[in-house]
Amino acid sequence: MRENEIERKLALQAKKMGGMAVKFTSPGLDGVPDRIVLLPGRKIAFVELKAPGKKPRPLQIKRMRQLKNLGFPVYVVDRAEQIGGVLDEICAT
Repeated sequence: MRENEIERKLALQAKKMGGMAVKFTSPGLDGVPDRIVLLPGRKIAFVELKAPGKKPRPLQIKRMRQLKNLGFPVYVVDRAEQIGGVLDEICAT
């Protein structure tokens, strides 16, 4: 499965839960996660999507660490099977 297929599934699943998984681009700040997940109840998290078995690049790891240090949940998803668990975890925080 390709990264963009996993990304579409995340967006669809978030929508089914009454939320959104919006594409995140930040001009001038490379390495930010692909999506910001916004779920009912003011739940927010950042999600980096990868093709199966692929790992984040060093700059992406740095950005994820910065977001975590600010108190935001950050996830890396490289399989469609992870989506349900990640969304459930975001809801639980």
